[in-house]
Amino acid sequence: MAEHHTVVVVGGGITGLATAWWLYKAGVDVLVLEHDAVAGGTMKTLHRDGWLIETGPNSALETTPLLRQLSSDVGIEPEIVYANETADKRYILRNGALHPLPMTPRLFLTSRLWSLKGKLRLLKEPFVGRASKEETIAEFVSRRLGMEFLDYAINPFVAGVYAGNPGQLSVRAAFPKLYALEEKYGGLVKGQILGARERKKRAEKAKDRSRLFSYRDGMQALPLAIVKALGNRVRTQATVDRVMFAQENGSAARRIYSVTGNAEGKNFAVDADAVILATPSYRAAPIIEHFSAPLASLLKNIYYPPVAEVYLGFSRSDIGRPLDGFGFLVPAKEQRTILGTIWSSVILPGRAPADRVALTSFVGGARQPELVSGEDARLIELVTQELHSIMNVNGKPLFAFVTRWEKAIPQYHLGHLSIIQNIEEFEQTRGGIFLSGNYRGGIAVGDCIINSERTAQRVQAFLMNKTRAIAV
Repeated sequence: MAEHHTVVVVGGGITGLATAWWLYKAGVDVLVLEHDAVAGGTMKTLHRDGWLIETGPNSALETTPLLRQLSSDVGIEPEIVYANETADKRYILRNGALHPLPMTPRLFLTSRLWSLKGKLRLLKEPFVGRASKEETIAEFVSRRLGMEFLDYAINPFVAGVYAGNPGQLSVRAAFPKLYALEEKYGGLVKGQILGARERKKRAEKAKDRSRLFSYRDGMQALPLAIVKALGNRVRTQATVDRVMFAQENGSAARRIYSVTGNAEGKNFAVDADAVILATPSYRAAPIIEHFSAPLASLLKNIYYPPVAEVYLGFSRSDIGRPLDGFGFLVPAKEQRTILGTIWSSVILPGRAPADRVALTSFVGGARQPELVSGEDARLIELVTQELHSIMNVNGKPLFAFVTRWEKAIPQYHLGHLSIIQNIEEFEQTRGGIFLSGNYRGGIAVGDCIINSERTAQRVQAFLMNKTRAIAV
């Protein structure tokens, strides 16, 4: 007789772990199956001779109280550290020089990041009508704000968040709140004013006013703490290859699923009333292909561009400019080989040894994917040259570490909302299989935590309805 659990979560990244935690906290019998040796997905932290290297998210924005609640639940709330106030300052590269991104109207008017013509173009925004079709971010921003704002604000921002191309990403899918300003209020300027008033009434925080945080020992502290709290409900090195019916008896209410795979060279099978696939879309696709080949094809085709993270450590005396911010982003128009750089050791404490500076740069993405395949030494050389040119960094790095993600961040291209609709229809008709991950509902850490709670709530509602149906 096969082992049975009420819910099996396939995938032990932060989304899967958080979903499992909310279910466990609600009293649901849950099991997490993770194919890696250590759960946590991309959220991993390395410690090397006093250097703290984040190979995934470098930090998170406290956009939801669920982040603190989860941290408290698993006992690491005291480990939370907030970013230095200087982290609020972001730079954009233009014509080889770094310009601070203005955060107030007065600073915007005096900023040299945009020309007078570019600034005057914004005066037209309140009079621009709504779109008549689904638009890319590039189409949306150029229509409402002009090309210069697209090139030197949105383009680098999209590269920093998605490592993506604004000419391909759907504004409705990738930046729904930005799109909602037009849809609800008729414009961005009007929407920012009225939306701020509404958020104040609801006591919500916008992302640009949320506090940046991490944990004293790095971001991996969160998944490690969840794993510890869940105990033997998390199994690593367990690769799932298929989900199928174990029992149906002609009634959806009595349907049981069998989750099969391989763990340490041995085949396994676990039965469950509900299964959550909290994996990247390309890993979920083959698991559900026999249920829905069309949906599997859609999931396979979600693009994840490659990204290389190049972490370099320098002597503080080698840095030829003040480190008074979060870092900088690079517009495509600058034709550089990096997407941007985070001034890691400036933002958060304990990220570098004394009198040392840690700089984390990103290469590749949808802009230049071919660069990621270069040798480590070549990537380190490219980034060092860029930092010398942009930041006046002298000398060679004292420490270097390269991390590659062949499939980094899911791209919410035009048509992505249609994929989400197909997922929702699959869940409704299949009954008991749920798909979750950062290809659905947002890619930020806060988005993943919000969506994990929503998934847990949907699973609990399903289990309750199933129990009632069986009782009848």
